[in-house]
Amino acid sequence: MAKVTGIGGVFLKCRGDSAALAAWYQQHLGLPLETWGGAILRWPDDKAEDKGLTVWSLADKDSQWFSPSESAFMINYRVDDLDELLAQLQADGVAVVAGPESHENGKFAWIMDPDGNKVELWEPMLWDEKNKGA
Repeated sequence: MAKVTGIGGVFLKCRGDSAALAAWYQQHLGLPLETWGGAILRWPDDKAEDKGLTVWSLADKDSQWFSPSESAFMINYRVDDLDELLAQLQADGVAVVAGPESHENGKFAWIMDPDGNKVELWEPMLWDEKNKGA
């Protein structure tokens, strides 16, 4: 049987200037933009203990998980140092809407992009009960 083997891309429909939004992601989250305006993220570049993975999950229709965004999606970006990135974001005037929080599989925080989309930032760690609350 044929099956899904990973996430091949993430595509956002912009509410405003797509080039400006791409530049925001490059400036604040370090996405390496290509000449055509998008980014290619390669797993070998990820140095996390878990060797790279992508989570796919559905939220119930009445979920508040994506709030305060009104979008019907949220993207989780793996990051190599959440504390450092949050300090950079705050220095740049980007508000952290929640977190950081420590869970069994790593540290999480949430921000909003200029289009009003909630963005989840994740510093992955191997699953370990000792990570929770650390």
